Amino acid sequence: MNVVRAVKQYVIKMTEQSGPGMKILLLDKQTTSIVSMVFTQSEILQKEVYMFENIEISSQCDYENMKHLKCIALLRPTKENIALLCKELKNPKFGSYYIYFTNIIPKADIKTLAEYDEQESVREIEELYADYLPILPHFFSLNIPLCSNGHFWDPTHLIRSSQGLVALLLSLNKNPIIRYQASSEMSKRLAEKVKETITKEEKLFDMRQGDAVPVLLIIDRTCDPITPLLTQWTYQAMVHELLTINNNRVDLSHVTDISSELRQVVLSYEQDDFYSSNLFMNYGEIGQTIKLLMDDFTEKAKSHQKVESIQDMKAFVETYPQFKKMSGTVSKHVALVSELSNIVKHRHLLEVSELEQELACQEQHTVHLSRLRNLLQSGKGRIRDIEAVKLVMLYAIQYEHHSNNDLAGLINILRSNGVAESLVQMPLHVLDYSNEHSKYSSHHDRFSTTQDVMVKKTQRFLKDLKGVENVYTQHQPVLKDILDDLVKGKLKESLFPYLDSHGIGREGVKFFQDVIVFMVGGTTYEECLCVHQMNTSSSSNNVRGIILGGTTVHNSTSFMNQVKSHKI
Repeated sequence: MNVVRAVKQYVIKMTEQSGPGMKILLLDKQTTSIVSMVFTQSEILQKEVYMFENIEISSQCDYENMKHLKCIALLRPTKENIALLCKELKNPKFGSYYIYFTNIIPKADIKTLAEYDEQESVREIEELYADYLPILPHFFSLNIPLCSNGHFWDPTHLIRSSQGLVALLLSLNKNPIIRYQASSEMSKRLAEKVKETITKEEKLFDMRQGDAVPVLLIIDRTCDPITPLLTQWTYQAMVHELLTINNNRVDLSHVTDISSELRQVVLSYEQDDFYSSNLFMNYGEIGQTIKLLMDDFTEKAKSHQKVESIQDMKAFVETYPQFKKMSGTVSKHVALVSELSNIVKHRHLLEVSELEQELACQEQHTVHLSRLRNLLQSGKGRIRDIEAVKLVMLYAIQYEHHSNNDLAGLINILRSNGVAESLVQMPLHVLDYSNEHSKYSSHHDRFSTTQDVMVKKTQRFLKDLKGVENVYTQHQPVLKDILDDLVKGKLKESLFPYLDSHGIGREGVKFFQDVIVFMVGGTTYEECLCVHQMNTSSSSNNVRGIILGGTTVHNSTSFMNQVKSHKI
């Protein structure tokens, strides 16, 4: 299972099916983002695609003498796109049209398009199930920042989420057993919506799957409000937390004295070898790796300065494109790591993160309360208000039921420090958010017995002895515990019931070779790392592969916006 490869193969297919000749690629806003995740513009040019147009803009343009061009349209099957396509086909600007939809299109819409195609310019209409953003081979997003109205699905986003999941299943050729978080009505509604489509489109889902039983597990962000609040220390996660990754792009325009070509940089798993090799490296390691990259580049730069013969000139011409690409890679990642370093230093994130990790992973109320008070009272002007509030939010979650809980006192300190009231209320909001459901596994009820608690605490303590770097990476997402139980066949049916067992007895579905996890309310890069580690670990031998996706990919800022939206 590889979502990047699945989408990339779809794009290759549609560019090749139209045959040789000059082409224009007609996209909508969403499919523009999807294609850009797996192909650069130069790579698309190699497929004889010489123009790119947005369908909304194209419908307003008066093109002339474009009949020599073939139009390849990759669009989401929305009512708006169908209407724009009908307008396009009624007065076609291009010689022929090859139309591809990223999801299931109703037959009635195909009939409507046929009626408008009076000049018979359409050569192909096909469904290519590329209706999601492939970030990494095992990680995808639907790019829906806020999917709910308060505590319930926004109806539009429920439909979009079910469509995205259906497309994902079809692109991977999977007809799964569906399980969902019993305490989450949103998870159940999405599970039912996906199952409804699978039943309706039974021919599309008539797949040979052998003995392997794929499972789609739908869970809710509310089961783990801690993970999105933590400062991250692996490269990809740090960039998203401190700078934000949006459709593989990072905005550095705010950086002082940044060169114009580095104001917007692309971080692509497919096109950036350095990034794909180091995205899970921790903060300390990435600095050393950048130094090695720079040393290598310096050596190559010296060799390019020695052009003394015809043979040297030939070698220079042959290697210059690679050298130029390497130069761009070095500049980009040096700029990123330098800015990360500046932010870590100026926001005192090492000190903040150490306390965050302790609040998330340990139970020492007196010690934590004292340290937190001291940091808040002495930290005004030293740590940002947002970091102070996140620490209090973590305290609120961890010690919600502690007999000596002093959340009110901490909130008063925030107020006395002049923190905005909207932020001061966030610790209370996150409690409402995390208590919205009887959680599968919060910090205090993650394990069902005292023995389980002691075993887990001992394991975590032993892990922390391995090195100082673990001070900042102690935390394990709740998702890790859920997946551990799932792959061992121990995930409780009372907590995660089956929507439909396909007629297979419970004994026949204890182990799954393919697992797709979808998190309603968004996932994180820390959870992405967790799944990557499980995929590469021998302890996950019961599964062939795990894929993780969500309505969005959170950093702490977007997650806090989501928590706030639940109060609306």
